[in-house]
Amino acid sequence: RNVHKHVFSVLLALCRTPKGTWPWGKNKNFVMEMRWHEKFSIIFPDFTKGSGLLMSENKSNRYTSGAFHPFTHVYTQSDVMRVIEHARMRGIRVIPEFDSPGHTQSWGKGQPNLLTPCYKGDVPSGSFGPVDPTVDTTYKFMESLLKEVKFVFPDSYVHLGGDEVSFACWQSNPNVRTFMEKMGFGKDFTKLESFYMESIMNMTAALNRTSVVWQDVFDYHERIPQDTVLEIWKGETYQAELSRMTKAGHRVLLSAPWYINHISYGQDWRNSYAVQPQNFSGTEEQKKLVIGGEVAMWGEYVDATNLNPRLWPRACAAAERLWSDEEKTMNADLAFPRLEKFRCELLRRGIQAEPLFVGHCKHEYDGL
Repeated sequence: RNVHKHVFSVLLALCRTPKGTWPWGKNKNFVMEMRWHEKFSIIFPDFTKGSGLLMSENKSNRYTSGAFHPFTHVYTQSDVMRVIEHARMRGIRVIPEFDSPGHTQSWGKGQPNLLTPCYKGDVPSGSFGPVDPTVDTTYKFMESLLKEVKFVFPDSYVHLGGDEVSFACWQSNPNVRTFMEKMGFGKDFTKLESFYMESIMNMTAALNRTSVVWQDVFDYHERIPQDTVLEIWKGETYQAELSRMTKAGHRVLLSAPWYINHISYGQDWRNSYAVQPQNFSGTEEQKKLVIGGEVAMWGEYVDATNLNPRLWPRACAAAERLWSDEEKTMNADLAFPRLEKFRCELLRRGIQAEPLFVGHCKHEYDGL
């Protein structure tokens, strides 16, 4: 889901992953697969948080200083366009995520005055926090970035993030506190984040693009355009969140139960298979607003060496749940032979998918 925690080769993206995935994403290179209305496969590369951020074709220091290496560990527009075209020919849509105002430390290395200076007492500490939502230059930069995103990514949706924003740096900064008083926000920093997110959602709408945002944006009671798609990532109470979001009339993507970077001993794919995305309190009209789901593989501990084994065939369980008639596919024991056969097909094609349990593949002894 994040392609900048570790940098993946475009060759891996094009040739070594099954249909519907792409090993690029946030501060945690993660991969995902999901369903949309008419059963499109969609992937969400996240180009924020750590290094390896999507780069402009401009090779100046401004664009490369946030990368692990300015030449070998960047994704150029040409790289991205290759992946988009490869996906398009296979009926797959690519929707980027540029997550802000948090998860933007690498942006600040190439864009002066974008991040909020943190303070220790009355003096700057030398560290930086989220994007500074109090200055005009921030919004000029974001408008320029979103215009470039529109040029590179043809899809009508763009993920704007909005999750996990720490308010500590904003609280420490006297200029931010003055701005809060001027705007009448008091000491409620969720209102400051709302101010920022509403601004960039409006920019996105002005570019004729539809926003996707994380659930935090909804939870902070922000004024969200009605066509915005909300994505749920917090796992404890996702059914209640589904009820609230759909009652407000928003379309929703569910990711919370499918964070498969969380690994455990045994057949943990069965947990993914047992999820019922529309099993929450609400009307039938509300349940129609749950338009898909996402399998997330966050990449702090994943790179090209272990991406495929960790992802496959575990992601297949969620894929079948999202693509297939729930009433006919609720028995994990019946699904096991199908997933086992698919895993063998992946191995036969050279994709190192991990075993589901004790067993073997017939092709292993072909020709003996």
